[in-house]
Amino acid sequence: MTNYAKFAAISCTHCPYQSERAIDKLLEELKGRKLTHFIHCGDVVDAEAASVHNDNEPVGHTLIEEYKVAAHMLSRIRKALEPDTKLVLLDGNHDDNIQRPDSRRIKYDLRELCNPRKIEGVADEYKLWQHVPYRHGARGCYQLGAVIFSHGFSTGANSDELEAIQLAMACGGHAHRLIVRGHTHRPVPPTQCKRSARVKLPWHYCNVGYMAFDDRPAYTHRFDIQQWGRACLVGETKIGRADRVGKDAWKAQLIPLD
Repeated sequence: MTNYAKFAAISCTHCPYQSERAIDKLLEELKGRKLTHFIHCGDVVDAEAASVHNDNEPVGHTLIEEYKVAAHMLSRIRKALEPDTKLVLLDGNHDDNIQRPDSRRIKYDLRELCNPRKIEGVADEYKLWQHVPYRHGARGCYQLGAVIFSHGFSTGANSDELEAIQLAMACGGHAHRLIVRGHTHRPVPPTQCKRSARVKLPWHYCNVGYMAFDDRPAYTHRFDIQQWGRACLVGETKIGRADRVGKDAWKAQLIPLD
């Protein structure tokens, strides 16, 4: 008998700007699904409180407060799942901004103090989630059977397909895989990659959109958000070596949460 994993994935909650309406809808969608895996594809916090661009205009909250809001949100999601659900938390660029070796953001000797897995009142929840760092290539991906989860690095109009191909190759180049990203905030249902209009490639891509901004923070007002949308991906995949799972190894559905 073939073993399957049942998963759900979201991205870009940008706490403390998470959409409580979208989170509530997510929790409703999770009821009764008996998932084996839940994956957050990154940008858990916004990290606006640590931005070098806010020195002259305080944002009204601290980085610690961002982490506390995030920990509470993660706890709500965890408690809506089966007790043995595997919890996975990828870093996104906003999460990584705080830890990256860049003295313009956080000085070297202070970075450990910004690690949510070491902050009292936050660490207990964060430590329940497997951590995946924000890195190019396989190290920055979470692989589950035929599905690859990554935060993503590019946001251009063609980035979903191009980056899916790059990530598929970085993770072995095996056919019939689904590559799931966040980052762009544009929800895109599972779509097959193509070399041309007539020549299809053996990979699919999906973007889970975002889960934030009932009230937009000031810095987003310069962005075109017409294609942004809140969504989650639910599906299942065969468990096993990626080079052996074969065709029809996964199925998935993107569920709007707007």
